[in-house]
Amino acid sequence: MFGTLVPRVERLPRPLIRFEREMENLMERFFNPEDGRWLIGFVPAVNVAETENAFEVTLELPGMKAEDFKVEMKKGELWISGEKREEKEEKGKTFHRIERSSGEFRRVIPLPGEVAEEKIEAEYKEGVLKVVVPKTEKAKPRRVEVKS
Repeated sequence: MFGTLVPRVERLPRPLIRFEREMENLMERFFNPEDGRWLIGFVPAVNVAETENAFEVTLELPGMKAEDFKVEMKKGELWISGEKREEKEEKGKTFHRIERSSGEFRRVIPLPGEVAEEKIEAEYKEGVLKVVVPKTEKAKPRRVEVKS
């Protein structure tokens, strides 16, 4: 009698329920809910700014040496790639949490307009890489005089 008053809920077949749970667990592991970070390895943060004369690209590469990465210009794109090595295992320590990531990385930054590739400058200081990519005269903004 009461069965007609309660809406009927369609249940998924048992294998699909298990599959749904496994997908939820996978997503929880991939998107770490505790700190909101992706668990996909080392991806350096990058800022790209434009001035009148150049593009300025900065990347955070903490704990790395200049030999650990390379900067290249390919077909109007700035390629920065390298590898952040994992710290060596230390005997006598039990780690309870490891959040520092490591691994290979590659950031490709497309730059609009023409750039003077031969004048690119890169400086690495205190864990931050700064690359200045000058614009060509053709790409710089040109002021147009307005006649009245």
